[in-house]
Amino acid sequence: MSIRNSEGRFALAVSAPALAIILAVVLLPLATTFAYSFMNVELISAANGSFVGLANYAEVLGSRAFWAALGRTAYFTAASASLETILGLFIALLLNEEFFGVKFLRSIVIIPWAIPTIVNGSLWKWIYNGEYGIMNAIFLKLGLISEYRSWLSDPFAAMNLVVVADAWKMTPLAAIFFLAALQSVNKATYEAATVDGAGPYRRFFSLTLPYLTPTLLVVLVMRTVEKFKAFDVFYMITRGGPANGTKVLMYETYQRAFTNLQYSQASTYAYLFVIIIASLTAFYIKALRKSEEFNA
Repeated sequence: MSIRNSEGRFALAVSAPALAIILAVVLLPLATTFAYSFMNVELISAANGSFVGLANYAEVLGSRAFWAALGRTAYFTAASASLETILGLFIALLLNEEFFGVKFLRSIVIIPWAIPTIVNGSLWKWIYNGEYGIMNAIFLKLGLISEYRSWLSDPFAAMNLVVVADAWKMTPLAAIFFLAALQSVNKATYEAATVDGAGPYRRFFSLTLPYLTPTLLVVLVMRTVEKFKAFDVFYMITRGGPANGTKVLMYETYQRAFTNLQYSQASTYAYLFVIIIASLTAFYIKALRKSEEFNA
């Protein structure tokens, strides 16, 4: 008993610095932000520091800015996650085949994902630049356009271009997940299906896709949560513009906190954001469990 107690005290002593850092850097800010969402902490308000209950939540949920930002976030999440998943699956299917140079392709496919998000945003902002961007130069050479265009001047186009930039970086991660799952598939099953006359499309929908369903759901869970938290790529490429067309929830929260100094509303945005993420995660986990029960 004394040995267990001594081991427990030693473990606590060793982990105490890390626990203190977590408390100071993570838990304390979370608690403070939660408290701010129920208070008036606007710097220019005469009632600064007063408790307002759910007034902040009612104000934010009743504002058009919140729902517009949520709609843009949902669109970005759906478009980017879908694009990454589909492209990642096709890349994984390609890399799962045996051909000359496949090992080299497998080793370099992860490079875009390894690039920091800030660098990726800067790269694509240069590509999209209306005056000297390489995208204009390539399209002009191919005859697709007659003159240079400002691609980021239209809100809807800007959102879709950010989707492309983000998907380019994160698709390799989805491809690696799918490739890892494909590598563990029993080849004899495919050989038997081929002997029985099943073509590539039938083998894909009858064997490959059902086998990849758990991995597919895991990828969707990861990417959906990450997409909802997207900030860096918008900050680097569009800064929420043009005409607020790319102002997603995270960017809206950032602006209210650090540009408008509306700490109460920013805290409320942050915790509404947490509720949305938690709800999405719970939904996907439930779907994943059902998939595992079905496959079992």
